[in-house]
Amino acid sequence: MEEFYTFISEQYILPFYLIVWIVAMARYRTYFDTPLKYYPMYLMYTFLTELLGYFIKYFDEFQIIDIEKYSWYNVIIFNIYSVISFLFFYYIYWRVVKNQTYRKWIKIGALASIIGYVVSLFFQNPLYSNLYYADMLASFILLFNIWLYFKEKRSESTIYPNKRNLMFWMSLGLVIFYSIFPFLFWIGYEIPEIWIDYHLRTILRILILFMYGTFLVGVLIHSRKAFR
Repeated sequence: MEEFYTFISEQYILPFYLIVWIVAMARYRTYFDTPLKYYPMYLMYTFLTELLGYFIKYFDEFQIIDIEKYSWYNVIIFNIYSVISFLFFYYIYWRVVKNQTYRKWIKIGALASIIGYVVSLFFQNPLYSNLYYADMLASFILLFNIWLYFKEKRSESTIYPNKRNLMFWMSLGLVIFYSIFPFLFWIGYEIPEIWIDYHLRTILRILILFMYGTFLVGVLIHSRKAFR
C-alpha cells in the first residue's frame, strides 16, 4: 500500500493521462469522422510511453542500456515519442486547414523538422540525451502551424463559439506548452544548476497538466457541429 501511495504521489500525471483517454474514448462518436479520429490513439500512446519510461527507470527487467551507469536512462523512448507526436500534430493541422499555400508550408515544416532530428543525431546521442535543439525547431514549426490555423479560422464566419470547438482547446494547450517546453529542456541540459535551483521540473509538470487539462475540457464540452 505504501509503494502504491509513493507511486501515485510521484507519478500523479500518469493517472491523469489515462483519465483524458477514457473521456476521449467516451465521446469518440462526436469526432470520429474528423481529422482527430486518431486522437485517442495518440493519448494512449502518451500514457504507455510514460508508463514504460517509469518501468525502465525503476525496474531492472525493463532497462534497455547495458552500461550500468546509464542503465536507468529512458530518454530514447521519449525521443521517439517526440518525433511521432510532432508528426501527428503536423498531420492534424495539414488536414484541418483549407488554404493550399498553408498546407504546403505545413508539409515543408514537417520535412524541416525531420531533417532537424536527423542532423541532431550527428551531435547528440539519442540514448543518453534528449534531442532538445531538434525539439525546439519542431516546437516553433508546430506553433507556426497553429498560427496558420487560427489565421484561416479568423477569416471565416461561424455561429458556434470557440469554446465548443475541440480544435480550439487542443490548440490552446499546445500553444502554452510548446511556447515554454523547449526552453526548459535547453536550460536543463545546458544550465542544469538553474533547472535545479528554480525547480523547473515542477514547472514542466504544471505545463503538462495544463495542456492535458485543456485536452480534457475540449473533449468534455465540444460540439461536433462546432468542429473546425
